[in-house]
Amino acid sequence: MLRWSAAVGGAALMMVAACSNSTNSAGGFSSTPGYTIDPNIHKIQHVIVIMQENRSFDSYFGTYPGVDGIPMQNGAPTVCVNDPKSGQCVKPYHDTADLNHGGPHQESSAANDINGGKMDGFIQTAEAGKKKGCIQNPTDPACVTGTGQTDVMGYHDQHEIPNYWSYAQHYVLQDKMFEPNASWSLPAHLFMVSAWSAKCTSSDPMSCQDAPNGPSGTKVTGNDYAWTDMTYLLHKNHVSWGYYLSNGTQPDCADDAMICNQAAQKVNVPGIWNPLPQFDTVKQDGELGNIQDVSNYFSAAKSGTLPAVSWIVPNGKVSEHPPALVSVGQAYVTTLINAAMQSPEWNSTAIFLTWDDWGGFYDHVKPPTVDDAGYGLRVPAMVISPYAKQGYLDHQTLSFDAYLKFIEDDFLGGARIDPKTDGRPDPRPDVRENATILGNLSNDFDFSQSPRPPMTLPVLAQIPQAATAGAPHETAADLVDDGD
Repeated sequence: MLRWSAAVGGAALMMVAACSNSTNSAGGFSSTPGYTIDPNIHKIQHVIVIMQENRSFDSYFGTYPGVDGIPMQNGAPTVCVNDPKSGQCVKPYHDTADLNHGGPHQESSAANDINGGKMDGFIQTAEAGKKKGCIQNPTDPACVTGTGQTDVMGYHDQHEIPNYWSYAQHYVLQDKMFEPNASWSLPAHLFMVSAWSAKCTSSDPMSCQDAPNGPSGTKVTGNDYAWTDMTYLLHKNHVSWGYYLSNGTQPDCADDAMICNQAAQKVNVPGIWNPLPQFDTVKQDGELGNIQDVSNYFSAAKSGTLPAVSWIVPNGKVSEHPPALVSVGQAYVTTLINAAMQSPEWNSTAIFLTWDDWGGFYDHVKPPTVDDAGYGLRVPAMVISPYAKQGYLDHQTLSFDAYLKFIEDDFLGGARIDPKTDGRPDPRPDVRENATILGNLSNDFDFSQSPRPPMTLPVLAQIPQAATAGAPHETAADLVDDGD
């Protein structure tokens, strides 16, 4: 399979993206006249999207210098959120705990936390969250996994997440990355690969309708994702892709039960973080095999055979989704990035690292309105590449749609997932990549500079063996056989 179509890429060098869409007064959608692709974008031949779980921007980078972070005066927060139980207004505080609990993070939770732009519902939402059954199924978006005082106002800094802060210092940190819709993990991952979350009543794409909270609430299996996703355009244009996930526990109840013993996460099992097996396009194109164990990612990185586009998702224990440990998630991500940096393909690689939703944790920035689905709350996000600007703070308004936009500009000549042009109509309400508010990730690169050498970092915690099977010894700390 070709990694990049030379015909498509050559035609795109100075191509004006003329993806047509009607104007939307709320989201500012248009045909983006005059939009020109940076011809140097094609120095990036490998895009890697690493998606972690359930952290707000303020919870990880709220005190990072220069960002739109937690409002401070003389080193002390000037904002607070009311605690209905105590009657006190709680300020953000430095949380050194490795195990966090967060709060509910479904569609209704987002509305409560945002509270019309006041950004003051976080503690009330967490205190009202569901607790029964959350130990067995901690990724139920209605859950609070802790039994004590809520920790949604806590934040971490370089003391708890030194590698993440180091990536920000040496590469690009984005402080206006909003999850694509105000909801939980499944819709976020659907947007990640298709720019839409919908519910379909049949295999006819025209039967699909908006579903911002997911196709069937918390139901994960038995869905038919009939609308068009990014893999359809990649396949159509002979661009290679891979979706890599770690074996271990899957984060959902396969039978739609709210309480269950977590089953094994496997490449052929649809899940919250693994939606592609239920996309009709993936099955029709014969590409279910592109959904692979993460060991294949490590092998491809080492041998220099990475696909053009890679998505990487974790298992429960390395996800940073409460109650998973922050340190273990950071170690797992470091292992993934070290492998890419030690690959012979490093000089043509861009890594986009982000977290899928806010997880109930406090953030002070009101999300902008784009359409009926989003945007949702801010999440941490970084660009790591030999061409990334060094120590750059990106203040553009972004969402996961920007990842698709970059992939489309780099490998597809600016073609969009657009029912009017992609040859596979569906009734999506807009072309999210064309939102005028959406920034351009190309601005995070300096393609005039010589490729910067890799910056491999130490792996600071032990990682469950199944999460990094196949990782070279020099990229990972001692692995723990946890029985997954």
